Amino acid sequence: MDRVKVKESASKALFAAAAIVCIVAVVAIFVFIIIRSIPALSKIGFFNFVFGDVWNPDRFDNYATEVLAGRYGILTMIVGSVFSTVGALIIGGVLGFFTAVFLARFCNAKVKKVFSAVINLLAGIPSVIYGFFGMAVLIPLFANISPTGDGGGLLVSSLVLGIMILPTVVALSKTGMEAVPQELYEGARALGATHEQAVFRTVVPAAKSSIIASLILGVGRAIGETMAVIMIAGNSPEIPGGLFGSFRTMTANIVLEMGYAGEVQMGALLSTGVILLIFIAVINLLFGLVVADRKKSKGGKKFSLGLSAPKWIKPAAIGKVISWVSAVFVAIFLAFIIGYILVRGIPHITPQFLFTDYAYGHDPSILSCIVSTLLLIVVSIAISVPLGIATAIYLNEYTRRGSKFVRVIRSAIDILSGIPSIVYGLFGMLTFVVWFGGSASILAGGFTISIMLLPVVVKSTEESLKAVPDSFREGSFALGAGKVRTIFKIVLPSALPGILSAVILTIGRVVSETAPLMYTMGSVIQPMPNGFLGSGATLAVALYALTREYKYMDQAYAAACVLMILVLALNFLAGFIGKRLGKKFQGETNVVRKKKRQPAES
Repeated sequence: MDRVKVKESASKALFAAAAIVCIVAVVAIFVFIIIRSIPALSKIGFFNFVFGDVWNPDRFDNYATEVLAGRYGILTMIVGSVFSTVGALIIGGVLGFFTAVFLARFCNAKVKKVFSAVINLLAGIPSVIYGFFGMAVLIPLFANISPTGDGGGLLVSSLVLGIMILPTVVALSKTGMEAVPQELYEGARALGATHEQAVFRTVVPAAKSSIIASLILGVGRAIGETMAVIMIAGNSPEIPGGLFGSFRTMTANIVLEMGYAGEVQMGALLSTGVILLIFIAVINLLFGLVVADRKKSKGGKKFSLGLSAPKWIKPAAIGKVISWVSAVFVAIFLAFIIGYILVRGIPHITPQFLFTDYAYGHDPSILSCIVSTLLLIVVSIAISVPLGIATAIYLNEYTRRGSKFVRVIRSAIDILSGIPSIVYGLFGMLTFVVWFGGSASILAGGFTISIMLLPVVVKSTEESLKAVPDSFREGSFALGAGKVRTIFKIVLPSALPGILSAVILTIGRVVSETAPLMYTMGSVIQPMPNGFLGSGATLAVALYALTREYKYMDQAYAAACVLMILVLALNFLAGFIGKRLGKKFQGETNVVRKKKRQPAES
């Protein structure tokens, strides 16, 4: 008996230790980056740094220099980040809201299933693909109407970022509208409202907290985006002078100058990461306030954050038309992206491109990039999946509601999910690159990515565990099984479909990432990596590297095609496995229930 108690206590402690890793990761990221940025902020001056409108660094400046030769003001990049985020919110927020209304209230089950798959595909496309599409298609298209003849800048960036945040807005807004009690809708109909009027004047206002929360999360996604913006914004460190004005965001500035930065310049880039963290902290705070407001409203209290259907959609029929048009636009845009990349890329996917090791001075090939990507997947999954599953088990199976410790863990997970990828890259460069020999390596990139993946694995696994009926646990306990045995023999096997889907989607996230790997794993295409301690470029990084040299655009299309096919295949596989195993599990559950009912019925 004592041995059983020791086993139970040790298991609980192990699961709790995994959960504490999330807290440690958040603290480490903030502490490391802030500490490393203090010397630069002291040398430059905080207000000169934040409100200075000239960025002209000198790589020979160091902390011993009495007078800095360079200038290190990031106001123009703060303004650029805000402008592009506002533009993305206008485009993606409006499209996402009306698409969510369409999915929640204006389409039948079959159409809803198809459009939900479309939204999931949009969410799964790597950001570097969006950037490449914007660079190769949208910039030449908008160049025809640009006063300067250059189609890049604020408008294209806002459009691309808007499409990128759209899945976030749609998913959360749709969930909120579907959660509105049917009685409210039916009450509006009983009072004489049409279907459209009931939707826009009753359902939408009732779901306002979810809609606001989706927009706030979209802002966090847009302001933290790196690779897509780098490829289409123009990257001049100045305030955009119009819709086609060139500008640079804070995230882009870090990536563009990190590779050759001097001492003070490096500190200024790290300080830019601190400003990004402040933005994300504010966004998380706003999101927390909205979620708290939503919980209060469910308890019968009045909403403190106001939102109602805009006056210009009060003619409800117009709102319905806009919802249909938005949904159709989203579907066409996705089909065009996928179709264009496939048509331009497939003819250039040759055996030499896929299966020949890269050699300097020859046409690029991606075999070494494929191997580097596979090695990165092995490292990151081996770290993030066990830690994430253990954390989810602790949160779902061992903790009590209202616990302060649990609130801290969940806050840490939320913060980790909101930190921009380039900040993870900064942290990985400061820590893991140093740990593994002082140079970029697959291990350094894997450890960096594994921290990024933790919140994804935790949240997905916890949802799968919540879906397991409590009667399963109670039956196991009634038969004499302990907590640990019940978890590993009953709960985890029952949650396996969702967990496997989460793991596959996590692999897709590894394949898609670019910014955090450029200075932790490698930023250029190289020959075959020399094991886990060797450096190498992933497929996503290789695509970005090929776009920087316009003479390899055919190979860039081919790399984009391979990357997109791989990511979409992983998304389909996750859905397929989840659906098939879920049906099998539900079937077995129903059989068990029928067998249990037979004696009583006879």
